[in-house]
Amino acid sequence: MIEVRNVSRAFGTVPVLRGIDLSLADNEIVCLLGPSGCGKTTLLRIIAGLERLDNGEVLLNGQNIATIPTHQRGFGLMFQDFALFPHMNVAANVAFGLRMQNAPTTVQRQRVSEMLELVGLSGFEQRDVARLSGGERQRVALARSLAPNPKLLMLDEPLGSLDAVLREELILELRTIIKRLGLTAIYVTHDQHEAFAIADRIAVMNKGLVEQFAAPPALYNHPASEFVSRFLGLDNVVPVISQQGSLVQTPVGNFEVAGQPHSLLLHTDYLSLTQPLASSTLQIPVEVIQSVFQGDSYRLQARHTSGTTLTVKAPAVAVVPQIGDTVIVYIAPQAVIPLNTI
Repeated sequence: MIEVRNVSRAFGTVPVLRGIDLSLADNEIVCLLGPSGCGKTTLLRIIAGLERLDNGEVLLNGQNIATIPTHQRGFGLMFQDFALFPHMNVAANVAFGLRMQNAPTTVQRQRVSEMLELVGLSGFEQRDVARLSGGERQRVALARSLAPNPKLLMLDEPLGSLDAVLREELILELRTIIKRLGLTAIYVTHDQHEAFAIADRIAVMNKGLVEQFAAPPALYNHPASEFVSRFLGLDNVVPVISQQGSLVQTPVGNFEVAGQPHSLLLHTDYLSLTQPLASSTLQIPVEVIQSVFQGDSYRLQARHTSGTTLTVKAPAVAVVPQIGDTVIVYIAPQAVIPLNTI
């Protein structure tokens, strides 16, 4: 449905987007994930028509939409601050886009009622938006974005100002609503947990580039670069010292890998303090230097004799080693993931 081809943008001499290629299929939710300043909001604004591009194309169903004004693209926009009109009640806010389309009053009323029911705010039509909670305002903003039946729904950090519990609740509702309506959506966030919960595919951005574009399980289980790995909280990255054929030497041991990686990820989910059945598992001694309780598990920081620090998770129901203890970490073959430098 949407295709971004070689899109670049600079502010003065500072490049913000550097040749972005991206595509969205019909009824797909794609998340732009990355740290502040990586270019994700600029890319969203270019697709929306709110920001010009320097080079490249944005295609909608094969048509270049660069010259089409924002209000004629038929896209729905939703931002972190909701941007509700304080002088309008809930119904008037939700109907705003419909009024811009000159929809008949009867159609407006019916659509407003349908959208408020969809977001769980039936009966709120006459409410003053200033008297709503943050979560309720977010739902009104979503209903307003959905009311004109947009070709593409675009959401820029829509839950950023909400508390963690409400954010977790609403992200699941957002995905359910988007899928129920069969919409195509772009969702911008810096929060990996939001991205995993809502997206069909995630584009991880860094310094104006897309470093990896994949479905959430593929992204988490096989990050392509050191940046992607660390951004997802997978910090067990060790450098490759030397390589002979498929055997690479690292500070913590030698591993068989494909290709010629710059470094390796030792995926936390495949490290264990318990003796596994697989005989091919590497065993290394480490000293526990930190232990953090996380509810269902402990997150242990452990130091190898080379000085390399590894993160290991231990179930909270198990006997957890204490700081200063020397333990054996078992590294399963599937833990070893080659990383490229991008």
